[in-house]
Amino acid sequence: MIDNLEYNTEREHLIIPEYGRHLQKMINHAKSRETKEEREKLAKAIISVMGNLQPHLRDVADFQHKLWDQLFIMSNFELDVDSPYTKPSKEVLSERPQPLKYPQNHPKYRFYGNNIKTMIDVANTWEEGELKEALLYTIANHMKKCFLNWNKDTVEDIVIFNHLYELSNGKIDLRNSEEDLSDSNSLMRSKSKYSNNNNKKKKNSNNRQRKRY
Repeated sequence: MIDNLEYNTEREHLIIPEYGRHLQKMINHAKSRETKEEREKLAKAIISVMGNLQPHLRDVADFQHKLWDQLFIMSNFELDVDSPYTKPSKEVLSERPQPLKYPQNHPKYRFYGNNIKTMIDVANTWEEGELKEALLYTIANHMKKCFLNWNKDTVEDIVIFNHLYELSNGKIDLRNSEEDLSDSNSLMRSKSKYSNNNNKKKKNSNNRQRKRY
């Protein structure tokens, strides 16, 4: 009895373990059939079983195409049957993907974040007018809020205007503006108000999740 025991380490490697060993044996059996007609009959039956194992994918586009691709992959591309779809290539699947190039952003003022440069670039594409002016002051107020998050002390508007001028490569100049940015206290107050609202929502959610006896 003990001599007939099988260990997974001694068994055949499963190419797609999600389908289990029995389905792999069915595919190996289909590969061993001599006539193409019999192999294709078994292949369609295996595809049907694979579909039943993944009912959540029935509404996904190209579901059958995916199943046929997986069938050939699990057969190690050795199952000689006609497929209603283009057969996958072993060479293409074995190719290593091209390495992704991560953006190397090293902003001078990191406390503003990486998105602020994108916002400034978009603002520079807008035509001159009231909308663009409103956008520029919105960006400046956002920068001031970010600055206050990093440094809790107050900050003069001219500091923000100088940074904005520098980050925009001189294209946005509010240094001589007579309009003031939002008050530091109001910016910090709006942040604390938002944080308190989030805390209240979490607290109420936790209370609702408690068991009542």
